[in-house]
Amino acid sequence: MRADIQQLLFERPELRQYIRQHPNWYRKLSRDPSQVPLLEKEANQFYGRTLPQRVEKVQNSLGLVMMMMEMLKMGQASVTGAQGPS
Repeated sequence: MRADIQQLLFERPELRQYIRQHPNWYRKLSRDPSQVPLLEKEANQFYGRTLPQRVEKVQNSLGLVMMMMEMLKMGQASVTGAQGPS
C-alpha cells in the first residue's frame, strides 16, 4: 500500500478500523488509490454519519423526549388528582 494511504489511515483511526472490518478495501486502495473518497463515503455510512442518518437520530431522540414529557404530565396529573380538591 502506498505511503500516503498508510499515512491517511494512521491519521484517521476510524478509517483504519473500517478497513480492518472490510479487508477488501486493502486490495481496492492498493490497485486504485483514487478510491479514498469512496472509502470515506462508505465508512461514514457505516458509522451513521450521513445527513439522513443524523436527522433520523435527532427525530428518534425528540420522540423519546416527547414521550418522557407525556409520561411526566400523566404522573403529575395522577398525583394532583389523588389529593382531591383543597
